Amino acid sequence: MKDKLIIGRFLPLDSIIHQLDPRAKFIFVFCFIIVIFMSHDWLSYVWLAIVLFTILRFSRIPIGFLLKGLIPIFIFLGFTFIMHLFLTKGGTRLVEWGFISIDTNGINEGALIVLRLSFIMIVSTILTLTTSPLDLTDAFDRLFKPLNYLKIPVSALSMMMSIALRFIPTLMEELDKIILSQKSRGSDISSGSLAKRIKAFVPLLIPLFISAFQRAEELAVAMEVRGYDAKSVRTSYRTLKWQLKDTLTVLAIIPIGVISLMIKHIF
Repeated sequence: MKDKLIIGRFLPLDSIIHQLDPRAKFIFVFCFIIVIFMSHDWLSYVWLAIVLFTILRFSRIPIGFLLKGLIPIFIFLGFTFIMHLFLTKGGTRLVEWGFISIDTNGINEGALIVLRLSFIMIVSTILTLTTSPLDLTDAFDRLFKPLNYLKIPVSALSMMMSIALRFIPTLMEELDKIILSQKSRGSDISSGSLAKRIKAFVPLLIPLFISAFQRAEELAVAMEVRGYDAKSVRTSYRTLKWQLKDTLTVLAIIPIGVISLMIKHIF
């Protein structure tokens, strides 16, 4: 299970994307998601797909590895497409059977929404795969540090994000152990219909939640014993160095957004 889900994982490779300052990657991803939301037509999404493919090539992340790890997300997106297929009306009526009808607008809108969410998940996953959890935490802490003047606990939020990213692989490993334990007792969760698999998966959630709460309690006790105080002012052992390539990375979002808007309005 842990090998099938890559959200929150870090893939240590030697690539240009890995070497960028995490703050630059954070800013680029944030702006790129804004560009994705501003685009809502096929040609713009073709352009954004080319940009994503280029980023993948520079990051040296295998496309098959990325898509295979996002299969659980794509299953959810499939349900999203089905909802738009039957609920969005307009255009040419293709199928009509009783109260069920499918229009061309439903297919078009569902496909565009699925592409939008897919692009957001892909670029966010590339960010986590090319940036260690510690670097992500440092970038978040430094970028949102001015919010401390508004009494927003940025350091505490950074710590929560770091712990959450670290817990994802741990919970996947714990789920693997629970699945193997259930299989050794004769439980069959890998065959049968979809409804049967879902029904067999429900008993796994209770021990998984119990294990998660136990680990959270152990972590809280360990932090309390070591005198952790979220309100304390801390220095950082790790230093982030902003370079020219980081500036160029952030500025690259400008032509990407401009071209996307030009495609949207011209074509």
